[in-house]
Amino acid sequence: MKNLNIKKGLWVIVIFLLAMSACSKIDDYRTDFMSKGPIIYTSKMDSVQVFSGRKRVEIQGLFTSDPNIVKYRVFWNGGLDSVELPVTRSSGVDTARVIIDGLPEGQMSFEIRTYDKDGHSSVPVNETGSVFGDYYQSSLVNRGIESASMQDDGSALITWADVNSDAGVLNMEVKYQDNLGTVHDTTIASKFSDLTTTLPDFKLGTGINYITSYIPTPTAIDTFYAPLGEHSVQADVTSLYLSNVGPGFQSATLNGRWGTLAAPWKENDAAKNKDGGVNGGFTADSRWGYSGQINWETWGNTPVTDGKLYQATSAPLPAGNYTVTFHYYSEIQSNSSVYCIAAAGDNAIPSLDKLSDALGYSLLYNGAPVGTTSPNLEETKSFSFTIDSPQVITVGFLGNLAGNGNPGNYFVVEYIKLIKN
Repeated sequence: MKNLNIKKGLWVIVIFLLAMSACSKIDDYRTDFMSKGPIIYTSKMDSVQVFSGRKRVEIQGLFTSDPNIVKYRVFWNGGLDSVELPVTRSSGVDTARVIIDGLPEGQMSFEIRTYDKDGHSSVPVNETGSVFGDYYQSSLVNRGIESASMQDDGSALITWADVNSDAGVLNMEVKYQDNLGTVHDTTIASKFSDLTTTLPDFKLGTGINYITSYIPTPTAIDTFYAPLGEHSVQADVTSLYLSNVGPGFQSATLNGRWGTLAAPWKENDAAKNKDGGVNGGFTADSRWGYSGQINWETWGNTPVTDGKLYQATSAPLPAGNYTVTFHYYSEIQSNSSVYCIAAAGDNAIPSLDKLSDALGYSLLYNGAPVGTTSPNLEETKSFSFTIDSPQVITVGFLGNLAGNGNPGNYFVVEYIKLIKN
């Protein structure tokens, strides 16, 4: 028992000595640390934000306390690059703003520290932001246009395609001409859907130029622009380039029911299938509430072989896309055909064997069996063509209609329109 008590006493002495040694080390560390003075931190920048830009960012923040701050530094590129800005404190809240240029496109991390006059630093504030540049710029396209067309009041109505709420479309800058040739620039603020724009006193036959502006983020400091775009305005330009196109065609000659079309229409001899080759291509009949239509009728064995009725535009059409539209009523049997044609130049429209030379055409045909009185066909048809440079265009009809006695073949045209798309 005596030995046991001796052992317990020795353990108490050992533990006491270890504790004393530890306390001595802590005291030594405290003495060494305190000899250098306490660590001093300045207040960090508050409410830090990074605003995106074109190959740059703007960093903003607030100084809400600590009048001893005299400067701040922004680090990026892993601390390899930095910029230092002085601070002049007021008695209130001060705002810090700095733009950092020449940054690569993509996500960037930034560290911000404040300093007092003795060089004491704040704890770091870390923020990230996006930098936009050539890659983003190359992705931009002009906002789509669903339709653009002339209105009865002489204005042009633009219906814009819908865009996503995060597309960043800011506005569209549109340039157009009025009827006096004055060029107008107008800016249309964007909204996501159901956006239309009216351009008053729009010059018929012209189009618009426009640029769409974007901001990549709602708080971006720079605006980006899509390349300049063009868009046609659909317009009925018939009155600018064609005449005597109905409803109510005018005749040059008339003998009872049959005649020839008045200028600027022209026709070849084959088109004159009535009155012994004197008249043809025009009828004084009244239909659709108007008298006077383009007409070929072969009843009575008066066929039309390679008959042509045509007129050239009064001036070169501007380059672009066009549509010829016409309304007609007919019974054309399977052994006959009539084409509405547009051809380049001011010469006659091509014959059937050269139809491929035309800019565009449409076949008037219902394929009634020969010698039948099948139901008549009434419809509006159209065809389109494109010209790459200004040129005169000829529009007209090519007919090859057999004379089958009674019934024969016939067609009548109410009107022709030329639409610029």
